[in-house]
Amino acid sequence: MYVRWAEKKEFELEILDQLLGNEVGIKSVSFKISGKNIYGLLKGERGVHRLERISPFDSSGRRHTSFASVNVIPDFTHDINIVIDDKDLKIDTYRSGGAGGQNVNKVESAVRITHLPTGLVSACQTERSQLLNKEQALRMLKAKLYHLETQKKQDSLNSIIGEKLEISWGSQIRSYTFCPYTLVKDRRTSYSTPDVAGVMAGEIDGFLFSYLRWIK
Repeated sequence: MYVRWAEKKEFELEILDQLLGNEVGIKSVSFKISGKNIYGLLKGERGVHRLERISPFDSSGRRHTSFASVNVIPDFTHDINIVIDDKDLKIDTYRSGGAGGQNVNKVESAVRITHLPTGLVSACQTERSQLLNKEQALRMLKAKLYHLETQKKQDSLNSIIGEKLEISWGSQIRSYTFCPYTLVKDRRTSYSTPDVAGVMAGEIDGFLFSYLRWIK
């Protein structure tokens, strides 16, 4: 959905890391979209997305419900003032291509970094150099830590001023229903459309702009 949206808008998109499912599909994926006002447009997509459909892998034709967690973090063009202690990092290397990478390498050039105190993980496997992959993964980790600290400050402020509204990682923000009727509905803004196929093909501007109007 987001890949097709980026393509329609002619934004630059780069897959940084992806992990294939045990049987089919993609278990997780990290990608970077570059363009004007990208973070401002997509920040409202953070949350849990609920999909209800008849699974093509169920021979009985039963209806299945699945969930996808989406996180959106800004890519800073300058160094983030986040200090990370080396002892707090667990760095793993693996062959890109073995876990969904696009270039199969004979050396372990892909890098996955885990920040032990928070459990945050970032990974990159697009570069052929392990050093470059490590730099990119560390940059992503710093952005995640920055976002985490910003969110903590916002939560603290909300508790002081009594803010009831919360957009959190665990909240279900939107439902995609393929049967017995077709409907995509945002639970926050109440914006909806019956054109599920169009939404999955990247037609999401209505949701993006309705969210921006809603938060104002």
